[in-house]
Order: sequence, then structure tokens, then C-alpha cells
Amino acid sequence: MRWLIRSLGFLLFGAANAGEVRDPVPLWPGGAPGARGTAPQDVPTLTAYLPERPNGSAMVICPGGAYAGLAGHEGNDYALFLNRYGIACFVLKYRLGSHGYRHPAMLQDAARAVRTVRHGAAGGSLDPHRIGIMGSSAGGHLASTLLTHFDEGDPRAADPVDRESSRPDLGILCYPVVTLGPLSHAGSRMNLLGPDPSPEWIEALSNERQVTPRTPPTFLWHTVEDAAVPVENSMEFAGALRRNRVPFELHIYEAGRHGLGLAAKPPEFAGVHPWSQDLIHWLQVRKFIP
Repeated sequence: MRWLIRSLGFLLFGAANAGEVRDPVPLWPGGAPGARGTAPQDVPTLTAYLPERPNGSAMVICPGGAYAGLAGHEGNDYALFLNRYGIACFVLKYRLGSHGYRHPAMLQDAARAVRTVRHGAAGGSLDPHRIGIMGSSAGGHLASTLLTHFDEGDPRAADPVDRESSRPDLGILCYPVVTLGPLSHAGSRMNLLGPDPSPEWIEALSNERQVTPRTPPTFLWHTVEDAAVPVENSMEFAGALRRNRVPFELHIYEAGRHGLGLAAKPPEFAGVHPWSQDLIHWLQVRKFIP
């Protein structure tokens, strides 16, 4: 435990150079709950991207990949982009169905990531009340799962990280898988729950049905042309937020393929898709960016 706290202190608060990327840090020093082994795919980690001029806010980023892989451009590229605006970013390597994992392993990893950043933030330069979660595609499903299935932590836990709330302060969902019903992405659902999921699990993890007034404010974007994850996934989640009076912003663009990301690569980010600037404006409204 002492090793973990020291590692987190360095990960979160060590002196940063512009665009600096830290070494991955395991979320659990003694092994993740339910781990199938000790190989890299069994060890969920956080990789810190520290901005040159931090503004105190942080973002946990969940790359997409149908719960079978992790798309680098939906982790690394997002983190470097948000670093430009002073947001400290933490890219999550979560456990995958392609390595034999099923729910709730992925949710455990996302919840632990938010708790980890919040625990480290309490004693340093980050604001524990400005910690968001961002996800794309299946990573958007994972992010939306935490937005609707968070808890306040266990005050009696021996591990101080587990005493922290896993509730993000806001969410960013990029062409997300949200529902596990007829409009879902079949591959993501199979990798998350296996080939024959129960109706109870389909209901519980169709996150548009799990929104409450305590769901955090959320930014969503999607394209009508998305041929992998229907745009209705974002529309139905936004509708649920509206019914529960949760602040949100929804952007639907006519053109664009699934997995579009920023539509540009670092370091220049020339020609980034308009959603990125819509997001920056929203983050300013939400006080994540000055």
C-alpha cells in the first residue's frame, strides 16, 4: 500500500514537462479483484499525461475497442489534446473480454481509476471535485456505466483508495455504445457479457435505462453515418438525462465514420473535427477549463 501511495504521488504531482507521459501504474498493487493471472492483460493500469500548465481538473480516459482491444487514438491523442487546455489526463487500460474477462471486471477498473485519481488529488494540485470520465465506443459504454453505477466508497475499507467516491464529476461520451438492446453493438455486448447474457444483465447495463437525477452532467457526440454504433445510443441517453433534469450537451453530425476520434493526429492537431471545440466550450461552461 505504501508503494502504491508513493507511486500515485509521483504519477499525479511530480514535476511535469510539456506533453510528458508517465509510466503506467497498476491500479491494485496486489492484483486486481478476479484477475486471471499476472500477465499484462491481467493488470489494469493508469498512464498519466501531465500538462505543462495544469488548471486543477483531471480526466480518466477509456479507449474504445469493442471490449476486445484498446484504440490508441482514443486514449493517447485525446490526452495530449486536453493537456493543451491544462487538464491532467489518465488513460485507463482496463481488462477485456478478449482476455477472458466479463462484467463487472471492466466497471471495477473504471471505478478504481476515478477513486485513484481522487485519492491522489486530495493532497496535491488537482481538484477532487473536478474529475471527469471520457470514453469512445465501447469505452463510452464503460464510461456511461460508471456514470450510472457509481458508489460513494466504503468508509470502512482498509485501502484508503476504496474509501473514495467513484462518481465522476462529469462525463464525455464519444459515439458511445449505451444500450445493450436491439440498437447495441453486438461485439461489444458479447465481449462484455458473453454469448448468452441474461435479460437482467441486458437491462442493468443498458445505461439509458439507469439514468437518475444524480447522474453527472454529460457531453455526447455522434454521427448519423456511424455504421457500427447507431446514433440512437447517444440520443436515448440524452433523452434520459433530459427527463431526469441532468445538464447535458448533445451534438449529432451528419457525416463521419465510427471511430473518428479527433480526425487529426498530434502534435499539431491541424484540422480537428468540430466536436473537439464544442467540447472545449462545454468544459469551460462546466468550469473544467478557465
